[in-house]
Amino acid sequence: MKPETKSSKIRQRYSQQYKTEALALAEKVGVSAAVRQLGLHESQLYSWRSKARLAADRSGVEERLLVENARLKRQLAEQSEELAIIKKGRSVLRQGPEVKYAFMQNYSEEFKSTSMSRVLGVSRSGFYRWRQRGEQPTRRQQQRTVLDKLVANAFFARKMRSGSPRLVLDLYDQGHAYDRKTVAASMKRQNLRAKAPNQKWASDITYLWTAEGWLYLAVLIDLFSRQVVGWALAERMTADLVCQALQMALWRRNMPKGVVLHSDRGSQYCSAAYQRLVMKHHLVAGMSAKGNCYDNACAESFFHTMKVEAIHGEHFATRKEMRHTVFEYIEVDYNRIRRHSANGRISPMVLEALKAA
Repeated sequence: MKPETKSSKIRQRYSQQYKTEALALAEKVGVSAAVRQLGLHESQLYSWRSKARLAADRSGVEERLLVENARLKRQLAEQSEELAIIKKGRSVLRQGPEVKYAFMQNYSEEFKSTSMSRVLGVSRSGFYRWRQRGEQPTRRQQQRTVLDKLVANAFFARKMRSGSPRLVLDLYDQGHAYDRKTVAASMKRQNLRAKAPNQKWASDITYLWTAEGWLYLAVLIDLFSRQVVGWALAERMTADLVCQALQMALWRRNMPKGVVLHSDRGSQYCSAAYQRLVMKHHLVAGMSAKGNCYDNACAESFFHTMKVEAIHGEHFATRKEMRHTVFEYIEVDYNRIRRHSANGRISPMVLEALKAA
């Protein structure tokens, strides 16, 4: 037997959501068609199907035990957290709301705001209003935010191909007079360019409506090719949602390091769980300035395209139907087939294949 070499093919890993939707596609179009569309092997689908059936065979008693065990663990965790809050916040228990809010801000990475507000006897809404008052941007920050929006908007309008000299002219035509150094500084600050895969990923979350209620979709898009490298769907917009999407991207891209992650300052991306994942894999969190939604304009553009081409005008009775539609649009159509204007009218996966050739 020959020893493995460094050139051996790296085994591809897939998230559970991906496996579930791949099996659903196989039920719809058949195993042979599904593996052709997704670039898989039949043995993979059959293996996933066997494991899914084994998991579905759990008895009702086992399920109830698991649910009860999880409930008791949550209850114990909540009680432990409350005791820890009391221990560290004993000195502020009899203080006014402002002092308690400051305590909550200082320990926001360690304790949940719901637990702290309950123990300290203050409202979460009051805490959020207090924190917002302290985050009002200065006049200079507001001017910089306006500039960054204009520059990023013009940059993406030119399909990410223009440098600062051309953007200066584009902005002047729009009635905004900035010199080249100012525009170049804005481009550098926002870190807009990507010359190869796995340099910059843009991330964002969108809402998808079904007759059963909302479904939330988080994506990560490679700014070089516009390929959706990671995605996740959930019924709640939590930190776990963006962590699942990031984990999928890491698996799909064979655990790259140093990738700049563009996102807004939403609580999911600021969460301790997401930041731990970023640091664990040596990534770089490049959050937008407060109020600037254009650092992840590429992700927003994808959401608009997906909704126009696959969702608007359709009725989705269940979240399951929406999951199937999103999966097929991303994995079958958008990444592999759909021609993208920013790629010279070729698909994201074709562009990356040409880059690697």
